[in-house]
Amino acid sequence: MPRKSADDRKAEILTVTLRLADELGPDRLTTQAIADAIGISQPAIFRHFPSKTALWLGLAERISGMLSAEWQRLLAQEATPRDRLAALLHVQLRQIEANPAIPAILHSRELHAENAELRAAFVAVMGRFQALLVAELQRGRDLGLFRADLAPADGATLLISLVQGLALRWSLGRRGFSLVEEGGRLIELELDLMGAATGAETSKGGPQ
Repeated sequence: MPRKSADDRKAEILTVTLRLADELGPDRLTTQAIADAIGISQPAIFRHFPSKTALWLGLAERISGMLSAEWQRLLAQEATPRDRLAALLHVQLRQIEANPAIPAILHSRELHAENAELRAAFVAVMGRFQALLVAELQRGRDLGLFRADLAPADGATLLISLVQGLALRWSLGRRGFSLVEEGGRLIELELDLMGAATGAETSKGGPQ
């Protein structure tokens, strides 16, 4: 069997790390477990990632790259701010469903107490995502699609909280429902609640 290139081996290590972070839990994951799953020696892991911190940062970079690529693809398309918001949130749901270790990593001791660089990396990713949501909510409000009294930053926080809370419920419920389908339904409901009042609602003071 031909020897894998350094880039291919690094990609394989990250793929296996993401899988084992789900199967074993981020806080129980060891480089020995990763090496055993791949069929290489533990020192071979450190030839590609000089420390466990570097391995976690490599994983954060991969997750960030996957999300960023999807965000940019969606933003390049013609769509209303409301449709873009829904699409951006669907990206998060699809990525979590495809990579269920993500919520576990976000709630892990590794991120919160032991690896400040990893925490900073994920804070940066979440900050970029929140900025995208704020921008679309601002555009939508300016176009009259959302309530005039909606603060874009508050709206973004509510939408992100919806995704995070649903992901936690999905994880605790042993993934017994479709995260994308349930999330899609709730996202539409949330965006409807943020929507601008109709003419009838404005003139009568509420829905008919």
